[in-house]
Amino acid sequence: MDLNADLGEGFGAWQLGDDDAMLGVVTSANVACGFHAGDAVTMRRVCRVAAERGVAVGAQVSYRDLPGFGRRRIDYAPAELRDEVLYQLAALDGIARVEGTRVSYVKPHGALYNTAADDEAQAGAVVAAVAAYDPGLAVLGLPASALLRAADAAGLRAVCEGFADRGYLPEGRLVPRSRPDALVTDPALVAARAVAMANGEIVAVDGTVLRTMIDSICVHGDTPGAVALASAVREALTSAGVRLAAFAPAM
Repeated sequence: MDLNADLGEGFGAWQLGDDDAMLGVVTSANVACGFHAGDAVTMRRVCRVAAERGVAVGAQVSYRDLPGFGRRRIDYAPAELRDEVLYQLAALDGIARVEGTRVSYVKPHGALYNTAADDEAQAGAVVAAVAAYDPGLAVLGLPASALLRAADAAGLRAVCEGFADRGYLPEGRLVPRSRPDALVTDPALVAARAVAMANGEIVAVDGTVLRTMIDSICVHGDTPGAVALASAVREALTSAGVRLAAFAPAM
């Protein structure tokens, strides 16, 4: 099982989360590429530490929305979104290569992640950018999503993700962040949810049990107590006999 986190989400003098500590826990790092958060210095620092610790680097691509942290939907023309994703992916991969690693997968962030789960045009735009840049890259997204269907159709590796620290709707989509049950912050509960996900089960906020294969479990780097949550998840998975390893090993 892979354990991933969204990292590098500070900007300039503003830091968000503890990237160095998280890089001691996770096996994959979804690195912000400058559109919703992150900057060149932050990107390079995270890639350097990830390379030192053998953590796989993924491009966390987003709408161009720094003020809204990428959590506001934008209705892009597909060709424009494709090229915006390509821009971010190429930028991070260039920095990663300088630090002795490279991008091995792509994961959309925020509103783009949620939109691409059901919007065929935006999902296709993201996949088109990845396929044009490097068809050997994997795409990380929600199970049974338009994004992963498009990735599979394009011959890319489609990787199913579960969120240990986010609430789920009974149809398998994430609870909107505007709702009070969007986040799960109790370490014991987050850890228990991760073990269930490793066994193919996600429990929605109404108690519905969703059965699906999960290849990678995410703990958000900006969730309160993120390092403690990720550490609890890692310990619980290891205690349950689950071997932790990146789904797309660091290159």
